[in-house]
Amino acid sequence: MAIATKPKVGFWAILWDLLTTVDHKKIGLLYTATAFFAFALAGVFSLLIRAQLAVPNNTFLTGEQYNQVLTLHGATMLFFFIIQAGLTGFGNFVVPLMLGARDVALPRVNAFSYWAFLGAIILALMSFFFPGGAPSVGWTFYYPFSVQSGSGVNFYMAAILLLGFSSLLGNANFIATIYNLRAQGMSLWKMPMYVWSVFAASVLNLFSLAGLTAATLLVLLDRKIGLTWFNPDIGGDPVLFQQFFWFYSHPTVYVMLLPYLGILAEVASTFARKPLFGYKQMVWAQMGIVVLGTMVWAHHMFTVGESTIFQIAFAFFTALIAVPTGVKLFNLIGTLWGGHLQMKTPLLWVLGFIFNFLLGGITGVMLSMTPLDYHFQDSYFVVAHFHNVLMAGSGFGAFAGLYYWWPKMTGRMYDERLGRLHFWLFLVGYLVTFLPQYALGFLGMPRRYYTYNADIAGWPELNLISTIGAFILGLGGLVWIYTMWKSLRSGERAPDNPWGGYTLEWLTSSPPKAHNFDVALPKDFPSERPLYDWAKKGVELKPEDPSHIHLPNSSFWPFYAAATLFAFFVSVAALPVPNAWMWVFLALFVYGLIRWALEDEYSHPVEHHTLSGKSNAWMGMAWFIVSEVGLFAILIAGYLYLRLTGAAVPPEERPALWLALLNTFFLVSSSFTVHFAHHDLRRGRFSPFRFGLLVTIILGVLFFLVQSYEFYHFHHASSWQENLWTATFFTIVGLHGLHVVIGGFGLILAYLQALRGKITQHHHGTLEAASMYWHLVDAVWLVIVTIFYVW
Repeated sequence: MAIATKPKVGFWAILWDLLTTVDHKKIGLLYTATAFFAFALAGVFSLLIRAQLAVPNNTFLTGEQYNQVLTLHGATMLFFFIIQAGLTGFGNFVVPLMLGARDVALPRVNAFSYWAFLGAIILALMSFFFPGGAPSVGWTFYYPFSVQSGSGVNFYMAAILLLGFSSLLGNANFIATIYNLRAQGMSLWKMPMYVWSVFAASVLNLFSLAGLTAATLLVLLDRKIGLTWFNPDIGGDPVLFQQFFWFYSHPTVYVMLLPYLGILAEVASTFARKPLFGYKQMVWAQMGIVVLGTMVWAHHMFTVGESTIFQIAFAFFTALIAVPTGVKLFNLIGTLWGGHLQMKTPLLWVLGFIFNFLLGGITGVMLSMTPLDYHFQDSYFVVAHFHNVLMAGSGFGAFAGLYYWWPKMTGRMYDERLGRLHFWLFLVGYLVTFLPQYALGFLGMPRRYYTYNADIAGWPELNLISTIGAFILGLGGLVWIYTMWKSLRSGERAPDNPWGGYTLEWLTSSPPKAHNFDVALPKDFPSERPLYDWAKKGVELKPEDPSHIHLPNSSFWPFYAAATLFAFFVSVAALPVPNAWMWVFLALFVYGLIRWALEDEYSHPVEHHTLSGKSNAWMGMAWFIVSEVGLFAILIAGYLYLRLTGAAVPPEERPALWLALLNTFFLVSSSFTVHFAHHDLRRGRFSPFRFGLLVTIILGVLFFLVQSYEFYHFHHASSWQENLWTATFFTIVGLHGLHVVIGGFGLILAYLQALRGKITQHHHGTLEAASMYWHLVDAVWLVIVTIFYVW
């Protein structure tokens, strides 16, 4: 008898499935694969760097080429690998499974976030193919180098802005998922540690990303239209750029660390056959890192001439954050202590992390001491330190997670011998590469130098050893790629729970089915290890009723929207601003959003039950608003600094107060009209609801027209290239105007949904999120009127 075989799926069918999927597992796989590809690419860049520095006076790379490779190495490793692998890669795949959910809170937003992330990578790399080449200003793109360098900086700035938008949506989505979609009975204090770490990292990223956005936006505006806050010729402060940049870029070190601390905790508990040591202390330590992480950025600026009190305060907080970080290490050690250790590949990465991260933490405390920092600033000691934290810390955590969840993600086991060989090559290669760099820092070798003389004692020998170590790392990378390829090609089929794990992802098949769980989950969660608790109690898991399973439809429009937004940023980066192409791509992007809004998310009406009692849209927008408040707060703080120090002096002819008050009337009135419209909808009064929404949109249009009139006349009266106050005015008030446009468009989408009958008394479409955003726009305007028009 012939055996029926499963029909082979063609390439185009697979591609279409990936372009339209909203399945969190497939998106998690896309994130993970892209992030680890970025790691491999950044590794190639690092080998080019070390090849150049292997011997004195080398001509393998010119200075400009070296700077370009160095910039892309740092940007690719930090922005596109370390942040993404632990947070959005594993997080997308694992967090809903750990929570017992079918998907994330906002599946289509999740898909859009991935495609925007991919577009950001392409934006950064495609600069190679344009005149001027790749950016050569370092991943920190300090002012004024970033405005004096070639066109590659435009692509880099556009990539960061697109990536930031992706990250904010992704982080808000994670928090909404964790708050709303936990299995019934799973309290916050019964969540797995990795879920806590994703929550902590998402909160920190939402609060701090404003700094990077502000710095990036102002650099791009300076390059494109000459609008700057940092040019001392008009009273600007170059050090203010560093305040903005490091307000994000040091907290992001903990965004890069927190997810991996959660991964390491899960791996340690599973392979020690023990519950986590000090679960609640680990949670509080993570949240302590979130709080203190926002208070340490300025230790990067000890040598810029800030006051002694400033330096002492940031030295104190930098040293203090070692306490919760140390608690996490002791928790890991306590979990392993006395356990029945199964020395599999994932656990080896945990042990390697503990050893190397301890060294990175100790040297970090050294750098928190201001006198030592004066000596080590911008030396190879700093390079070694942050690679200790990020490469041998977060990087080792990334591989712990990859080997741990690989069988669940792919349905295949891997060759344990090859996995161990990969680990030992990376451990030895890392130590040989970076320990000599501590010594080079003591000997005074500056970072970012592309060559050196042969007569400097110790430099040639130590650089050669470091380069040998880098190529050992490269060999380890080849072993890793072969290990993964061999597993996918011929690895043994993975059982559902190959490691004997106790969190919910191990209850699913390997890989999980589209609907994740075949069984109805009990409502009793005694601890963060439910599979252990249920087995101990003899709980019998019953099959789930298929009629209770509802999955969102696939959609092409998230990909389309991300692709057109990517094209918009390409036109901004490559061409003068404004240009016709940017308006074309913006119009196509708007069309995609309209089609997205009018598309049915589910094939039939689905009632969504959330633990918080708030809708997923409400929860996601509430946390997204946190990031928006942060953006305006940091820009307004910068403006107040410039104004109070006398640098930003208003011109004699300022925008008229009466016109601002008229606009205030329009905007405040619109807040009331949208509130009452929403109230009418809840009561089932659809005609008054639609009328109130229409009035809100009209008031928003009136506000925009009045502000456009004001901008047109004030631009002719005072130039932002000559007056710093004018530059701050156009930046903050103009950014608010952009938010008015975005918020108004959200209300228009809700109105179109109402006309199509897609908004009902119980299903509010985009209205809930759009009205929340509109209230934010109104509140920010009241602050702006006070500080720019009244003061």
